Amino acid sequence: MQQSLHPSELRTGISLASVYICRMLGLFMVIPVIAVAAKDYPDYSPLLIGIAIGGYGLTQAILQIPFGILSDKWGRKPIIYIGLSLFGIGSLIAGLADSLVMMTAGRLLQGAGAIAGAVMALAADTTRESQRAKVMAIIGVSIGFSFYLALLLGPVLVSAIGLQGIFLFTAGLALLCFPIVHFGVPNTSLNTPDSEENSAVSNLPKASQLPALIKNPLLVRLNIMVLSIHLLITMFFIYVPVQLIDLGMALNRHYEAYLMVLCSSILGLVVLMRLSNKLTISNLFSLSTLLMAIAFVIFTQQPNYFYLVIAGVVFFSGFNYLEAKMPAMVSTIAPKEQKGSAMGIYASFQFFGAFLGGTLGGIFSSFESTNTGFYLCLIIIFIISLLARGLAKLENIKLLSIDIKQHELEDDVLENLLEKLSKLNGVKEVSADLPGKLVLIKADVNRFDVREAKGYIDRLFSNNNSD
Repeated sequence: MQQSLHPSELRTGISLASVYICRMLGLFMVIPVIAVAAKDYPDYSPLLIGIAIGGYGLTQAILQIPFGILSDKWGRKPIIYIGLSLFGIGSLIAGLADSLVMMTAGRLLQGAGAIAGAVMALAADTTRESQRAKVMAIIGVSIGFSFYLALLLGPVLVSAIGLQGIFLFTAGLALLCFPIVHFGVPNTSLNTPDSEENSAVSNLPKASQLPALIKNPLLVRLNIMVLSIHLLITMFFIYVPVQLIDLGMALNRHYEAYLMVLCSSILGLVVLMRLSNKLTISNLFSLSTLLMAIAFVIFTQQPNYFYLVIAGVVFFSGFNYLEAKMPAMVSTIAPKEQKGSAMGIYASFQFFGAFLGGTLGGIFSSFESTNTGFYLCLIIIFIISLLARGLAKLENIKLLSIDIKQHELEDDVLENLLEKLSKLNGVKEVSADLPGKLVLIKADVNRFDVREAKGYIDRLFSNNNSD
């Protein structure tokens, strides 16, 4: 009989998804409008604009891992409350700022509320292992939804309440999150003692694991790639809003262009996903980077509304595929007990890319020709394409499952089985899914013989039964 979500699990998923939406709306609603709306500040400069757009990424990158580690020591909710307080105070400072320097300081403080890891850990703490994927899916959908919603709402709200009004509205959203967390998420855990090894603790960063993961060649490639694509998207929102204004499109109508871009790019993402059955990962990554390169080549041409929309669609099609695919690849590469640490490092690179993009975009915006920034983006895309070619080593690594329902599972036998399977040729990692009575094997399919593993399992259990 298939299990369904407990009412408290559903409430947890909806509550934490709401927190994500409120927080990400606050971070991202201003991104498509700052480059234009902040020109009224007396200390306006392209560099400060860039830092104001991407500055949240610097404090996110610095505090992402420490906040995750502290949530183990101080508890999930206290860390979430601290992060929401920093986010709210930063929003308030930015909303009341009378200078671009002060507004930028507020943006940096907004990013200091780096609670993503603690939120995910709280979701895992308060859900059963069998239902956790559903709750995580609810939260995951909210992340993508809030990003797209922010791009559409920002241009509309800025014309109604101004840039400072958006920041003050964001401070209100931060306050709203406190009762959502307090009343919407239970304090008791639904995890059973025997599932503790699969609990959220293993999904959080651990300081002792960081050095080895930082040196992992494949993870290094993915970390640099996610830094690069977030650098690119931040520079996109430094240049494109200004170009739309230059073409005579009022800021409160920019959502029309973004709506066309986002809807059409989703179709592009679907096409790339379907091609995954025909093309290798490295080829799909190369195709995605080619699409982004085409977009920036179009940007270097004489600004034209039609060209800008086409370039946006092409860019987001490639960006969306890489953004969706790379986290799963990090999870595939990292050992099971180190996934939390690997994802923490990955997220830090991701946020730092936003900061770097804002800073570089601001610097290059001060040049006489905006094409200089676009040429830099093309160089970065070329580097990404070189890194993608090195991911071919992942093509043969698959997660395989072997059904052991017909066997009696005794702890000592199972432990011995996992140890022996881990030594078979091509095996990278072995674990057991006890509720599903499956053995999960991550292996190089060119070197691993699944028939040999099944035969070994049958012989082991037969010998144990005869004893």
